[in-house]
Amino acid sequence: MEKKYYENYPRWAVIISNFFSITIYLVGAFIIYQLGLMWLAIYLLYILWIEARILRRSCVNCYYYGKYCAFGKGKLSYLLFNKGDSKRFIQDEITWKDIIPDFMVSIIPMLVGIVILIIDFNWFILTMIAILALLTFFGNALVRGSLACKYCKQREIGCPAEQLFNKTKK
Repeated sequence: MEKKYYENYPRWAVIISNFFSITIYLVGAFIIYQLGLMWLAIYLLYILWIEARILRRSCVNCYYYGKYCAFGKGKLSYLLFNKGDSKRFIQDEITWKDIIPDFMVSIIPMLVGIVILIIDFNWFILTMIAILALLTFFGNALVRGSLACKYCKQREIGCPAEQLFNKTKK
């Protein structure tokens, strides 16, 4: 049986996938904002750096460069950067150390929120931390497992992230 993949992900899939990511960023930003505008600006710049890093290091080498991947980043990367080498995407190895900066987008606001709760308990902040945790762990797993990775052509060709998370070999 041949596996189904999207040549270009449908727009609804891109919207759903990005809804989760953007909501994570917004909830994290709200929590960080409790520390002040300067910290919010630093956090937002960090998010921009993370996104640019992914576009520049991964998306330019991906099968979906110039196409709609589950997150629309293939199209965005096409608009911002020259095409890379698709062989490099397959050859690159990702370790847990490499993805720590990506996880910090959620972990930092959760830790800040916990400190805020210790200093001055607030139900709304607790709710925001819970929402952030649910979106980060369950929302991302749902999007990647049911939508993004499941129908990804690059996964079939070879994906270092899939190899890391599913402990498969090249």
